[in-house]
Amino acid sequence: MKNLTLIILFIPFVFFGQLSDNGIFTIKSVSKKDSLDIINVMQLQENAWNNGDIDLFMKGYLKSEDLVFSGKSGPVYGWKNTRDRYLKNYPNIQAMGQLKFSVSNIKLVSSDIAFLIGEYYLKRNTEDSSGHFTLFWKKINNEWLIISDHTTAVK
Repeated sequence: MKNLTLIILFIPFVFFGQLSDNGIFTIKSVSKKDSLDIINVMQLQENAWNNGDIDLFMKGYLKSEDLVFSGKSGPVYGWKNTRDRYLKNYPNIQAMGQLKFSVSNIKLVSSDIAFLIGEYYLKRNTEDSSGHFTLFWKKINNEWLIISDHTTAVK
């Protein structure tokens, strides 16, 4: 099982990584502009969530069947299916609560693919939630959009 996990974690670098001169994959630092563009999308999502607007929140995701969201219930494929899952799990602003993102790291794996590691905190009237996420972003028409979201709740 450990080997399978390592293989799965390595796959993105096979498809998106860049080889250095010595044949080892390199991951580059993201430019300040690209970093700010990505953070701005996350800020838009955070604000949309906190205003109970899932449709605006979803603007940060690639509107395509190629989008994948993975969480505790397994992967969901496609923008519409991801949106439907959010609407089912968060039917109103009370269920949504107040969201806060914390970004730990953003790196480029190619000129138009970035990955971001972060944490989320969800304050609700009932039970709070927090966890970690890894997002793969693709730059399309000079706009950064999430193409893969893996979110894991800690509590």
